[in-house]
Amino acid sequence: MTAQPYRATGVALGGTALLIEGPPGSGKSSLALALIDRGAALVGDDGVMLERRDGRLWALPPPAIAGLLEIRNVGIVTLATEAAPVSLVIRLDGEAPRFVETAEAIDLAGMRLPLIRLWPDSPVLALRAERALALHGMR
Repeated sequence: MTAQPYRATGVALGGTALLIEGPPGSGKSSLALALIDRGAALVGDDGVMLERRDGRLWALPPPAIAGLLEIRNVGIVTLATEAAPVSLVIRLDGEAPRFVETAEAIDLAGMRLPLIRLWPDSPVLALRAERALALHGMR
């Protein structure tokens, strides 16, 4: 499969990619920045390329904006990027359920991936995203 653009922010963490979805202004870039501060690497801000490889779906930096991350009220910064296989999709959602036993699923580029909805207005959102990846991400 040729790489296809996908509207999400992506970070690589522990050898896997986490895609962050949500409406404009929901905090996708802020969550990515917090995860980067905790050791993640940027895949793409507000856009990634998705490519099937060896039975996995990979997230790659989009060439036109590779390494660029918008920090709201500050500006655009340039960061190193990584590509990684996608393990989890997080959707920032003000109506997210309080408790999740099993991840939902989302089909991307013909691949079924786990999806977790997280309430975006949390001072510990990055910690919650890391735990969601550990508990619900693909192995």
